[in-house]
Order: sequence, then structure tokens, then C-alpha cells
Amino acid sequence: MTVIDRIEPHHLPDLAALFRSAWWLTDRTPEETALILRESDLIIALVDEDRLVGFARVLTDYAHVALVLDVVVAPESRGGGHGATLMEAIVTHPDLQQVRSIELVCQPDLIPFYRRWGFTDDVGQSLLMRRSTQSSEAGSGRRLLGKPDRRTDGR
Repeated sequence: MTVIDRIEPHHLPDLAALFRSAWWLTDRTPEETALILRESDLIIALVDEDRLVGFARVLTDYAHVALVLDVVVAPESRGGGHGATLMEAIVTHPDLQQVRSIELVCQPDLIPFYRRWGFTDDVGQSLLMRRSTQSSEAGSGRRLLGKPDRRTDGR
């Protein structure tokens, strides 16, 4: 297993397969994926015999906060410690050693996994908030909270 810090063009099909394997990543287009790879501050990926089997990325200001995103391992490789390898590479990354807070969002069943690296869900009264953009809604055919689409009601 090799940890890499960039995705080479020949690994893009593997990355697309990883994205399709996780419910929160299935709608990523090739164009969005290219933008994600270009604009993320850190890329951490795992290659096994030249096949991409794990991926995560980090957005950070390198001082106060780093946000870990898109941690995913190929379904057939899960349970083999690859997620732990990704997380260890992130929390020990030299560029993140001065960052005050490394944060992530996860499903409740993954809280014990992330606690191994000191992550906690004890964040006071903080809540996750989200504002979805019109373009994202239009691309997916979704509307927020059933509100009328202002593009069609004449406003």
C-alpha cells in the first residue's frame, strides 16, 4: 500500500468508482472532480498495486482550521485498515501540525472510528448548517424545503 498526495490521470477511473461507492459522492461529475482535485489544499490517497483504493481531501487555512472531506475506501478494501491509514496520513501531515482544529462531518456509526485520532462530537451547541446553491438544485432536480422555484414563478 502506498500513500500518495495527488491523483494521476490514469487513476481518475478508480476515483470515479470510489465516488460512486459512497452515497454522499455519487453525483460528482468529471468536471466537478477535476475542480475538487485542483482546489483542495491536500489530497491523500491510497494505491494498492497501481489501483486507487482510498481517498480523502483537506481544505485548510494552515493556522486555525482544516476540514477533512470525502474520506472513502473501495468497498472490497474496507475493513483492512485503509481508512485508518488515510486518517493517520492526514493527522500526521507536516502541513497540518500547526492547525488548531481539524474537523470533519461523519455519520453517527463512524464516531468511534474517528475518536481514535482525538475527534470528538462534544462541540457544544454547534450544528451543521448548509446553504445549497440554485445551480446545484437545478442540476439535481431538487428544491429546498419544498419552496417554489423562483425562476418559474415570475419573481
